[in-house]
Amino acid sequence: MNTTITENITWFPACKTHDVPANGGVCVKYKDQQIALFHFTRRDEWYATQNMCPHRRQMALSRGMLGSQNGEPKIACPFHKKTFSLATGECLSGDECSIKTYPVKVEHNIVFIGITKDEGFEEALV
Repeated sequence: MNTTITENITWFPACKTHDVPANGGVCVKYKDQQIALFHFTRRDEWYATQNMCPHRRQMALSRGMLGSQNGEPKIACPFHKKTFSLATGECLSGDECSIKTYPVKVEHNIVFIGITKDEGFEEALV
């Protein structure tokens, strides 16, 4: 699996589609960062966010519960129940915090996560 660069996005192969449980998530390590990757099969959609919950700074979002709120796909932290939009990263629990989201694409049963140059991953663009 090769990393590819398109426009300003570096797409790295995170895993194979069957590595992610239906309506669940996994943690993917890229450089020194943890990224939560979700397969929301009820919506037939893929999402990626930072894995760290900003509430108590715990690496836990990949183990959270997927759901929807007014049609918005969301993830709930398994420890604090804070909810975040999987599309925008906005906190849906009324707090001021938010989470980072990443683009995801699937090609030939391989899931790719997109990282932009301004996200502190410049060394990956080799």
